[in-house]
Amino acid sequence: MKRIALLATGGTIACRQTSEGLSPALHAEELIRSVPYRRAEIVCRDVFSMDSSNIQPEEWSLLARAVDEAMRTCDGVVITHGTDTMGYTAAALSFMLLGQDRPVILTGSQLPLGAPLSDAETNLSCAVEAACQGVAGTYVCFNRKLILGVRAVKTRTMSFDAFDSVNSSLAGMVDSEGIHFLRPMRTGEAYRLRPEVDTRVFLLKLVPGTQPDVLDFVAQAGYRGLVIEAFGLGGLHYIRRNLVEKLRLLRRKGVRVLVVTQCMYERADLSIYEVGSQLLRTDVINGLDMTTEAAVTKLMWALAQEDTDALLSRDLCGEMR
Repeated sequence: MKRIALLATGGTIACRQTSEGLSPALHAEELIRSVPYRRAEIVCRDVFSMDSSNIQPEEWSLLARAVDEAMRTCDGVVITHGTDTMGYTAAALSFMLLGQDRPVILTGSQLPLGAPLSDAETNLSCAVEAACQGVAGTYVCFNRKLILGVRAVKTRTMSFDAFDSVNSSLAGMVDSEGIHFLRPMRTGEAYRLRPEVDTRVFLLKLVPGTQPDVLDFVAQAGYRGLVIEAFGLGGLHYIRRNLVEKLRLLRRKGVRVLVVTQCMYERADLSIYEVGSQLLRTDVINGLDMTTEAAVTKLMWALAQEDTDALLSRDLCGEMR
């Protein structure tokens, strides 16, 4: 029998109705009672209990340490988590736990456990079964889909099919025959817990007419990293409002700049258009087809490591290609 750790962090799956709205209330032991059939011994732990909108980089680090501890004695880990920031936590853990040899499965629900028509029991049951498969890596398990942690994006607010695997096929699926891993996470890294992050990363989504002065603020506020959601293949304006020149000055001040596309699917390619070529000459990093969640968390994580530039320049766990 497999030994699986259930780490609870709150979220909708654990919520109960209060006078001020839904609030996390259920503990890990209460959650696991909803899984009537399981071929595993479940070890429960409440890491924290929060609405996921309040989960920030400090909680990612705390959770990574809890996962590392659980993996020493368990065959896999299931994490219950709110859906709003699950994509960010899944991506952050993918980097912090890089090279792990055991499964880490994040799940949650769109309706609280016990609510009529809730998806909580199904999602939690599937996550436990997925963890029992022993396939290494960090994944999101939701609506009978398994998604690489660095590719999971919440794309719907109400639907049970809340998450999509962006720019990558599903890592696995659940059907009447069980759990099928189709595209497990691949890394060439030896495992070493690296839970440190530098939160001084700013995300800027460009709109036509974005003022260059906003980049002055990034430097003055002490940010060490900038993720830009650029237009299309990686374009931005330099006529009248010259963002390129400001980015050049930002790089001279030591701020690392990672460029992704604000399009949901496919990649940024700075080599095709003139504006992209100008960007490349400012020494920015092409984020290719990374999701915003993966780009932000990777930059935060890499800035806290000694080999920052080497980590940013290559694919680590399926986040870019």
